[in-house]
Amino acid sequence: MLIDILSLFPAMFQGPLDDSIIRIARDSGLVRIRLHDIRDQAGNRHRKVDDAPYGGGPGMVIAPGPVFRAMEAVHVPPGVSPRKILFSPQGRTFNQAIARELAAEKQLILICGRYEGFDERVRTGMDVDEISIGDFVLCGGELPAMAVIEAVVRLLPGVLGNVDSAVQESFANGLLDHPQYTRPPVFRGMAVPDVLLSGDHQKVDEWRRQQALERTARRRPDLLHKIQPTDHAAADADGLNEQET
Repeated sequence: MLIDILSLFPAMFQGPLDDSIIRIARDSGLVRIRLHDIRDQAGNRHRKVDDAPYGGGPGMVIAPGPVFRAMEAVHVPPGVSPRKILFSPQGRTFNQAIARELAAEKQLILICGRYEGFDERVRTGMDVDEISIGDFVLCGGELPAMAVIEAVVRLLPGVLGNVDSAVQESFANGLLDHPQYTRPPVFRGMAVPDVLLSGDHQKVDEWRRQQALERTARRRPDLLHKIQPTDHAAADADGLNEQET
């Protein structure tokens, strides 16, 4: 996969992209990540890319020219149609399903805003997919881009050492993850559930599924409508669909 990042502050990515899973994926050639400074396309000696909004109001708006030129300067391999992502509070909320969707692309171009956002013509003239990571305000799109990159890259074939890791985790099947335990079997009076020590894989799977249902019902009941009807029945049977107060 090829990921291009358009930002006013590309240096922010140097730490997060140079460690852990993303570094391993880059070193293995499973993903290439290129940083592009939008200011390089400012077209003026002061590298100014923003201006006051028409109609007045607080803050500054990123002008369309530098963003369009930065996009046009990105190399696109022959036969590839890149997916353009604009980080915006007006976009659809990012989730694991979108991460899987983006992981199937050959090239992503991530556009990170600042200040009061972009001139509207960036949205209407560039065929972008607007994405938000939640209903809160950040200073810019760089941190959302980092979150999306990590969520997507770890899904690429060959990135995780255990291919089941990306399957058996929160949100992968629409539920929160089940509790996890490791050694020692008893720690400060807290014991590992007997079923996990039983060696009966079928019972372990059943326990994990039930625990995931219970945890989801209590902490994120909004997720339950997305799972299979049989799972709903199991949750209802234990009174799990009642929200805790």
